[in-house]
Amino acid sequence: MIEAKNIALGTRLLPLSFSVGQGEIVHLLGANGSGKSTLLELLSGLTEGQGNVSLNGIALADIDSKTLARQRAYLSQQQKPAFAIGVYQYLSLSLSALTKSNPIELDAAVKDICSTLRIEDKLNRNTEQLSGGEWQRVRLAGVCLQIWPDINPDGKLLILDEPASALDIAQQSVMYKMIRRIADRGIAVIMSNHDINRTLSDADRVMLLKNGHLVSQGSPREVMHVDTLEAVFGTRLRRVEIDGQLLMLNT
Repeated sequence: MIEAKNIALGTRLLPLSFSVGQGEIVHLLGANGSGKSTLLELLSGLTEGQGNVSLNGIALADIDSKTLARQRAYLSQQQKPAFAIGVYQYLSLSLSALTKSNPIELDAAVKDICSTLRIEDKLNRNTEQLSGGEWQRVRLAGVCLQIWPDINPDGKLLILDEPASALDIAQQSVMYKMIRRIADRGIAVIMSNHDINRTLSDADRVMLLKNGHLVSQGSPREVMHVDTLEAVFGTRLRRVEIDGQLLMLNT
């Protein structure tokens, strides 16, 4: 699906290689400044660095912007809208790269995604009327709509940079539900995350970063050992199991 070979960017991210398969959810974990956002920018094709990133065997550098917009969607860290716009109109902008769109299928996709994210009652609002959590879910709805298989068969990759920011516990729950739905439709998902326990329960694979280095990668149970995480985050942790669910507690 997506393959990175020796990608790097100065001292912000040192050379690393990996691949992500169809329908796989990969979490990037690490302290602030560890290189997570830099890695996601390189994978999005919006920032150039060393090495090569390819999507289905084609280098991102060889894919024109309109085609790339049909194949991958990228949610950057939370940002306020530059100008006031209606929520439904904002979501419509996510479809600008699609060459064909069936109005009935499009309407169904909007309703489905917005219902899952619990923002269907926000469609007639203006972006200036939204709280931080509502705006973040609208942004998430936009990138999901951009690659939603029912209206875009070319969608392959979803990149999310700290998508849980500004979301409360309930909103985070629906967000992770949405991400799993996207993956179950065959879309590869790569996201940065700060919630260790959510990574334990929701990620198929995790990549641990520290100071631009890839410390370790693999399944959460294989990689997320106390000593490794303590070295990555610089804090004391304790690993417990409750009703078969692994948890990391900050001590």
